Amino acid sequence: MVIGSTIVEEGFYQPMNSVREIFRKIGAFLGEVGAEFRKTSWPERRELVESSLVVVTFIVLLSAVVLVCDKAIQFVLTLIRA
Repeated sequence: MVIGSTIVEEGFYQPMNSVREIFRKIGAFLGEVGAEFRKTSWPERRELVESSLVVVTFIVLLSAVVLVCDKAIQFVLTLIRA
């Protein structure tokens, strides 16, 4: 039910300008995000490459460990079934 510039639904009172308020809050949030984005210190290219190599190396080593553990468990299960 609409009364003047407000909507009344099941005892809930909501001003018609609540949509504007939501967009105002979204705009304020995006402005704060932009301010924080400008404060961010980005790594230099060399630091980025070095960090990426460390991550890739760690992933390769971890996958090798998982492979060895998987094969060991597979071998033990094969011995148990035999």
